[in-house]
Amino acid sequence: MKKKNKRILIVRPDRIGDVVLSTPLPREIKKKFPDGYVAVMVREYAKDVYLNNPFIDEIIIYDANNPFLKTVKTIRKYGFTHALMLLPDERINYLLFFAGIPCRVGVGHKLYQFLAFARYVDRNKYNPLRHEADYSLDLARKIGVDSSDYTPEIYLSEEEKKISEIRRKELLNRKKFLIGINSTSGGSAPNWNAERYRKLIELLLSDDNIRVAVTDLEPPESLSGIDSVVYPNVNSTLRNSIINFSALDLLVSASTGPMHICAALKVKTVSLFCPMTACSPKLWGPLGNYNKIILPEENYCKYKCPGDPKKCEYLDSELVTPERVFEEISGMLNKE
Repeated sequence: MKKKNKRILIVRPDRIGDVVLSTPLPREIKKKFPDGYVAVMVREYAKDVYLNNPFIDEIIIYDANNPFLKTVKTIRKYGFTHALMLLPDERINYLLFFAGIPCRVGVGHKLYQFLAFARYVDRNKYNPLRHEADYSLDLARKIGVDSSDYTPEIYLSEEEKKISEIRRKELLNRKKFLIGINSTSGGSAPNWNAERYRKLIELLLSDDNIRVAVTDLEPPESLSGIDSVVYPNVNSTLRNSIINFSALDLLVSASTGPMHICAALKVKTVSLFCPMTACSPKLWGPLGNYNKIILPEENYCKYKCPGDPKKCEYLDSELVTPERVFEEISGMLNKE
């Protein structure tokens, strides 16, 4: 009797950066099960991360507002044999259970997973601390995928690559380097205030070789309308923004989705980070690109940390000045 090919659903109804860090799973699953069927279930706003991915057979949009039974029927029709739940979620746990997926793997010891007979992987309170993408790959390892390659990737079509090249020339406007500044984040990690980003932009504009692109979808008022600065992502779709990010030489940001997008596109990054476990670059740092992480000195946080990344004083101190970041950028550009 012929063995049934695996039909695997990867579920990541989360933020864009988290979805980017899930992109190694389809690739590594297909390496192990080349005849398998792999689908991802993500929210509408994050689906563009997976467009044109050669290892994905289907993108399923998850809408928490859709009726429960309607969603169960949608999932059931695919005949999945396995489901990997990268984010603990009680509703999704029961959706996959009632969709009749025999093997379901979740994260951690959740009662609702136990009640639905789901398997699980344990993060052991992040000890030892590994990268989120590596933790995510643990779920694939649970079903037989033996891999240590958790480098994220976003794939552009040939047409998108041509658009990126054209857009880069337009944005550069005869300059040599295109530097992105993404000043906003989801608030889960420390970040500069807008005034510090403004100062960095002024320093970058003093270099005749550099064009600055503020890449926020909604730039802060103090960073809007600056002469000689371009704003390619305002009112843009995520996919169009991804193409714009691919045109950059380097992106400066806090730990946020655009940083992960650029890393997955192999664009250089300079990133402001906090060493707290929940924010650590060991857990959330950029992967697969040439990057520089800005962190406090080893003993700074021992005495100064307020215990809340939103109240971090380090990035507002004289230890992480725009001048210091400008020097880091210059050093990275000179290594071209």
